[in-house]
Amino acid sequence: MERPKDEKSQEESECHHDNSNGVNNSRRKTVCPAAGEHPLQYNYTFWYSRRTPSRPASSQSYEQNIRQIGTVASVDQFWRFYHLIRQGDLSGHSDHLFKEGIKLHVGDESNRSGGKWIIRLRKGLASRFWENIILAMLGEQFMVGEEICGAVVSIRFQEDILSIWNRTSNDQMTTSRIRDTLRRVLNLPTNTIMEYKTHNDSLRDNSSFRNTKISL
Repeated sequence: MERPKDEKSQEESECHHDNSNGVNNSRRKTVCPAAGEHPLQYNYTFWYSRRTPSRPASSQSYEQNIRQIGTVASVDQFWRFYHLIRQGDLSGHSDHLFKEGIKLHVGDESNRSGGKWIIRLRKGLASRFWENIILAMLGEQFMVGEEICGAVVSIRFQEDILSIWNRTSNDQMTTSRIRDTLRRVLNLPTNTIMEYKTHNDSLRDNSSFRNTKISL
């Protein structure tokens, strides 16, 4: 059914392309699907960061090094961006895909009470696993409502690390469902070690991945 012209024009006037660098503090959608495209349930933003190995990580250096690549609102837009930034074999960088408007920091409003599942991988597996995780996220396969915030792949020298962030760390049913979905979409062996770390713990020990508390 054709929408009234005033409704259509109002929606179109609120949507615009915004691929500038920096953190997007707005929760309003800034990108909309083009005509004939297949819309996503949520808009997602691609980010890229690179860590200098000789320098210790800090929240200030992290925010200085992270760059926003672009925001997508449809499956079609996602694949265009993804083909441009497809995972390579370089070390020392991270790719992020988060819901639009969520800062890539544990202190952000959407992340403050949450945590993340962490999977450590031997070299050579990250590209395929990263693609499977983000397709599951965009396809709403986790079935946990608005709990999912985003996902990160971190390319290290000796290993690669995947993580998926959620809003509520103390909801055991939700975190268990996310874990089980990860096992299924990645086809992980039953003996794969997965770790869950709350963002409060990350802030306390100033580390994203070390000293995780839950191991399954």
